[in-house]
Amino acid sequence: MSSTNQAVNADRFAEFCALHRAGAPLVLPNAWDHASAAALVERGFAAIGTTSLGVAIAAGKPDGVGGTREETVRLGIGIARLPVPVSVDIEGGFAERPEEVAALGAELVRAGVAGVNLEDGRADGSLTDAGRQVAVIAALKEAAPTLFVNARTDTYWVGGPSASLDETVRRIRAYRAAGADGVFVPGVGDEAAIETLVGATDAPLNILYSPTGPPRTRLAELGVRRISTGSLLFRVAVRSAVDLAWAIACDEEAGAAGAPTYAQAQAMSEAYRAD
Repeated sequence: MSSTNQAVNADRFAEFCALHRAGAPLVLPNAWDHASAAALVERGFAAIGTTSLGVAIAAGKPDGVGGTREETVRLGIGIARLPVPVSVDIEGGFAERPEEVAALGAELVRAGVAGVNLEDGRADGSLTDAGRQVAVIAALKEAAPTLFVNARTDTYWVGGPSASLDETVRRIRAYRAAGADGVFVPGVGDEAAIETLVGATDAPLNILYSPTGPPRTRLAELGVRRISTGSLLFRVAVRSAVDLAWAIACDEEAGAAGAPTYAQAQAMSEAYRAD
């Protein structure tokens, strides 16, 4: 990486870190392709993430089984040219060996990516051994120190409502000690548990937005510093597109008001075209 690219990435990393503020959590929308990412930037979002489910399903592949490395890297490198920090969901790292995950992180940094989301959930519904995950995080931060590593633990998705809060705390503390810049606990909605997690580590806590969970203002009061939309935007977009097509087919009122024109959609690519 050239000294110029290093400086640019360090600036993006610092900018992204600064967006994780107490009392004003970063709302991170998750895109699944260039168009959705560019449209979110145009709307005014300060940073963009990617959704592994959206990337996988758009490619006709299942999520969470490590089969979308190529698509994920291609998207991450492509949208890194957007004028905001970009965080890429790399599932479990698309590799078993820590050094291979670290090499992926270094590749994304060279492209200008500001952060990654790294999960400890496995395809079989179990959790990765915490010690192994610690080794991956440490290797990733050593290879890419200017990459914001958001360490996700799937304790609540694996254990459901009966998930062990103690185990969650143990894992996020271990991941932080290994060098993680932030910690992510999707599936937790209990306010007392969220408050405990916020106080368990000095790393910014990331919560997955849920329409049935606490709203943004309440999460801010609890100390959450990042709120991700996950695959929600992708799923709603698919539903909305199908509903519109069905309305047209059934001679019903088609609610297409506000959709970008052809020229506006084309401009999204032109505005962020690589030099």
